[in-house]
This record gives sequence, structure tokens and C-alpha cells, in this order.
Amino acid sequence: MIPWHRTLVTQWTAVVPVLAVVLLAFTWGRDVPGAVVALVTLVLAGAVLAAVHHAEVIAHRVGEPFGSLVLAIAVTIIEVALIVTLMADGGDKSATLARDTVFAAVMITCNGIVGLCLLVGAIRHRVAVFNPEGTGAALATVATLATLCLVLPTFTTTKQGPEFTTSQLAFAAVGSLVLYGLFVTTQTVRHREYFLPITRKGEVIEGEHDEGPTSRAAFVSLGMLGLALIGVVGLAKGVSPTIESGVESAGMPHAVVGVIIALLVLLPETIAAVRATRRDRVQTSLNLALGSAMASIGLTIPAVAVASVWLSGPLVLGLGPTHMVLLALTVIVGSLTVVPGRATPLQGGVHLVLFAAYLELAVTP
Repeated sequence: MIPWHRTLVTQWTAVVPVLAVVLLAFTWGRDVPGAVVALVTLVLAGAVLAAVHHAEVIAHRVGEPFGSLVLAIAVTIIEVALIVTLMADGGDKSATLARDTVFAAVMITCNGIVGLCLLVGAIRHRVAVFNPEGTGAALATVATLATLCLVLPTFTTTKQGPEFTTSQLAFAAVGSLVLYGLFVTTQTVRHREYFLPITRKGEVIEGEHDEGPTSRAAFVSLGMLGLALIGVVGLAKGVSPTIESGVESAGMPHAVVGVIIALLVLLPETIAAVRATRRDRVQTSLNLALGSAMASIGLTIPAVAVASVWLSGPLVLGLGPTHMVLLALTVIVGSLTVVPGRATPLQGGVHLVLFAAYLELAVTP
């Protein structure tokens, strides 16, 4: 991590977010040649790394679990904006975009990020330790939200197809917001200790003891984080036509576009989670992963429900049989992983195999 006392304007982590937003302004809504796409991709990667840095500065200042919450909500809010924008531009072919992107986010976070962090933590520290009370509560909330918003539409009968009626969609949106708000209150106020990193003896680690950033540096990083995330999501949308044409030319399903978008948007959280694991803060990594999955559903579905008032075309939210099986297996395996509060490389490997199975079935359903 870059020392706090360095002047921010001399750091590349301050220059790249501004460059990303400027590049976004020049490329937004335009067809760009291959050379510009390559430049956009390079700046996009730099913006991801800058976002991770500024998120760590903020997390170090406000402490856990607030730091994880800041990054999860910031990424998800801009992810929602990206989904709604693409749905407005895409017509009928984007009817399943919200479902595909949200489910991709759930599988990436609950299997990809969780599995990678548990594997890295267990290999590096022999056993990865975390708080089962907080992690279990987060997993239960994610499972409820995913079932309510992504599974039930497949089985409702009032409207044909895997879609909600207007009243059902409104209920799912309100229920998602209520559950997410209740979880955030539990995480940050009533039972904050359940979401703090713990030692191998089960003692709660309240915070780091080294000198942290000043309030001014934290506020500047908050602004830079916003710019970096706007750049990440905006530039990801800019390269989305290239992604879509590549997916079509490869003969892959259109749902793969949602997977790639989710991978790009969640890259900052993935890097931040792995860094926390390397410092033996596995609970922080799980807060990031499960918090992102929860925010992705709890904020996206209400936003899409509101946007559907003026968006034309159907809104397909229900999962198919294959994805429902993967979701059920993810919840079962995740529950068995969480209960002991300790994980070996085996648990990490199981989650990563589930994630690999999801990617394989996304490409070849």
C-alpha cells in the first residue's frame, strides 16, 4: 500500500481515475477503432487497481466492516447503472441481462471469490479462520434474496414465462430492500463484532495498530474511488460492443456477455479480498464477497423494477433448471463451509470447481 503521507496528485492512483473519466467522456456512445479499444482496456485495468487502492485507504480509516461495505455498495450502485443503461439500449435481446448479470455476480462472489480466498488463506496460513455467526447470516440473506428474486419467477403461474407480474415484482423489490437494510443494520450497529476478523484463538481483531490515513486523505480517496468506479463501469460499457461481437462470432450464448460484465465490475473487489486474505483477514474477504452478492441482488432488482416502468420489452428474472441446480448446490456447500468457522484448501477447491462448472455451462449450456 502506498504510504499515507505522499501527495495524492503525484500518485498514479489519483491520475488514472481522472484519465479514465476523461477517456470515457470522449468515447461514450461512439464506435471506436481497435487501437482505442486497446487503450480503453489498458486504462480500465489501471482504474481497477486504483479503485482497490482507494478502497483500502477508506477501509483502513473507517475500520471493518464499514470498509467492506463502502466498496460493495459503491461497485453495486454503478453496476446497477450499467445494467439499466444496457437494458435501455438493447431492446428485447436485453430482457435477460439483469438476471444473467446478477446471477453471474452471485456465482463469482459466492464461489469464485470465496473459493479463491479460502484456498489462498488455507495454503498461506494452514487454516482459514472466520466468524461463522456473521458469515452464516450473510449467506442466509444471499440465499433468501436469490431464491426470492431469481428462482420464484420460474414457478409463478399468473404470467407466462419466467417473469413476475407488476405486483410480484414490486413485492420482490421491497422485500429485497428490507432484507438488505436489515442486514446492513446488523452488520454495522447491533452485531458488528460478528463481522470483524478474528485470531486463531477466536479473539476479535478490532482494527490495525499502525498509523492510518488522515480524514482528508480518506475523503480524497472516497472521491477518487467514485471516479475510478465510474471509469471502470463506463469503460466496460464502452468495450461491451466488442465483447458482444466477440461472443457472437465465437458462437457462445448471449448470456456470456453478462458474465464478462460481472467479471469486469467485480475485479476490484476480487483483488481487495485476496489482499485481505494474504494479511490473514479472511473475515474481511468474506464480508466483501457475500456483501457484494447481497448488494448485487438487493439493489439491482429494486432499480430494475423501477426502470421497468419506462423500459419496453419483457423482464425475465427466472433461472433455468441448470442454474437453479448450481444455486442450490452453492447454498448447500456454502452452509457446510461456514458452520465450522475454519476452512482447509479442500473447501476452497470445492467452491472453485463449482465456479468453473458455472463458467463451463455458461459457455456451453
